[in-house]
Amino acid sequence: MGSRGPVPKRSDQRIRRNRTESVTVTELGVVRQPELGFEAHPLVVDWYQSLGESAQARYFEPSDWQTSRLVAYSMDRYVRSARPSSQMFAALMSAMSDLLVTEGARRRVRIEIERGQAQERASVSAIEDYKKQLGV
Repeated sequence: MGSRGPVPKRSDQRIRRNRTESVTVTELGVVRQPELGFEAHPLVVDWYQSLGESAQARYFEPSDWQTSRLVAYSMDRYVRSARPSSQMFAALMSAMSDLLVTEGARRRVRIEIERGQAQERASVSAIEDYKKQLGV
């Protein structure tokens, strides 16, 4: 499958000349991460758990979770193999890219994650509001 084009710049580094349209679908409930469902190598268990802790998980549908379970199963076979193949590794990396597990994959679909920034912005905004109330 290979590369899917260059990784776009972060939004704060881009100069927009045209606007990209997107489709929004209304969420009809919370989708929870299912149990992995099989005994797996610790690396696979950690990877699968990290998906549920990652910000992009909020976009996962049941089919995405089932895909991630299949990827984890294949990953488990890969890491336990006495002779792991580079072709299998490439296929796993491609599948993980489809699950948006890397920053490059997320930027290609225009998703950026900023950890710890929301709290800081809220604090700055609250300080500015307080100064306005005081007339400073």
